[in-house]
Amino acid sequence: MFPTTVIKLIPFIEAIGIIAFCISGFIRAQQHKFDPIGVFIIGFVTAFGGGTLRDIMLDRRPFFWVEHEAYIIALFVFSLIAGKTLHFMRRVFSLKSMLVADALGLSLFTITSTAVALDAGMPYFVASMYGVIGATFGGVIRDVLCNEKPLLLIDSEPYATCAFAGAWLYLILMYLNVQAILSLALGSACVFVLRMASIKLKWRVPSGF
Repeated sequence: MFPTTVIKLIPFIEAIGIIAFCISGFIRAQQHKFDPIGVFIIGFVTAFGGGTLRDIMLDRRPFFWVEHEAYIIALFVFSLIAGKTLHFMRRVFSLKSMLVADALGLSLFTITSTAVALDAGMPYFVASMYGVIGATFGGVIRDVLCNEKPLLLIDSEPYATCAFAGAWLYLILMYLNVQAILSLALGSACVFVLRMASIKLKWRVPSGF
């Protein structure tokens, strides 16, 4: 079992990731000119889809967003004002800032999902898969609902690969009995740095076909 302090810290870490992924979902919904309900649904699945799938597979109840109702309330309110808010954000923040936010969400959800799976007694490789699922499948569901091919499956820039690498760094550190909070921080940093480097240096994953 993990230290109680780490388990209590995970919801706060995921809250930061939720904010980042909500922004991604809202922008996609605005591109498709969805009404406020559509914006809310797309924002919801982007922010909570991966974590919910993780919880279902782990038979973990209640879902993490049910435990923290404030997440849903904030998402609902934001969806009502998303049009003006996103217009303001596009003026103030650059595309690079949005990519940084997405990379942050990816890094945080990867490690928290891996940690939750490991705490549930999953083997290391399975725990790493939970980490990737928790971090990426919200975006997959978002793209499917927007009638688009999931970027995870067609984007040649490393995305899930970064999550997988960071999850394994975290697992190795835990195996070596490195302090749990430090392992969380280093694993998250690994995902974030790899993702930003892949964007900056234009890394590409070979298709193999």
